[in-house]
Amino acid sequence: MAARALKAGQALFDLLLPRVCSACDRLLDDSYRGLVCGACWTRAIALPAPRCDRCGHPLLTPSCRWCDALPAFVRAGRSAFWFPGGSAAAIVHALKYRGWQGVAGEMADRMARLTWPEDVRDERTALVPVPLAPARERERGFNQSDLLARSLSARWSTPVWADVLVRARTTETQTRLTPEDRRRNVSGAFAAPTKSRDRLRGAHIMLVDDVVTTGATICACASTLFDAGARIVSFVTFGRAPSAGDRA
Repeated sequence: MAARALKAGQALFDLLLPRVCSACDRLLDDSYRGLVCGACWTRAIALPAPRCDRCGHPLLTPSCRWCDALPAFVRAGRSAFWFPGGSAAAIVHALKYRGWQGVAGEMADRMARLTWPEDVRDERTALVPVPLAPARERERGFNQSDLLARSLSARWSTPVWADVLVRARTTETQTRLTPEDRRRNVSGAFAAPTKSRDRLRGAHIMLVDDVVTTGATICACASTLFDAGARIVSFVTFGRAPSAGDRA
């Protein structure tokens, strides 16, 4: 009797508030359990092969230009989709600005399938989300990078160290800045609390973020962790912006 009432209640709920795709608002079939529809996932454009073994960027020339921006202590980087490419931007927007926090799990599913050099798979000590400014996190209610890191943690059986990297100051949004302005904007913007340094010493840290554009934020975070004692840093993101000359 209770099961029948629950089923009837669910049917009424679906009638009044039908399930829609968090990215495109298309109605979802009752049997579909995801928050992003299959069509949106199909339209998300994966980074093409061949890719640089170090930074994961598509190789259009014999040597990788994207690696030139990375410090020597950044071992490897990977991203799942071009951003904004196809529906990838709408998926990230659903997570960051529309409050669909459950989308992080579906994004992490795709990120977890990325291939890595063997030493990165074997050595990664912890996942560290790129921190938001406290005021921005309070306004949003969550840090999307932290949600992605925790979803990846369950898939990779790797712990999350969310307290070893913090925002030292609030920065201007990076969206409309030039590459050089982005680097200046995040210079000195991150810090590693003194109490975290024992854990960081000798560790291979995996930074987690939703999107990497020029790599300025990733490099600033990696430098902070390296200066605090981390031996090496890698990074993983859901989206990656094309560089000049890339064909998305």
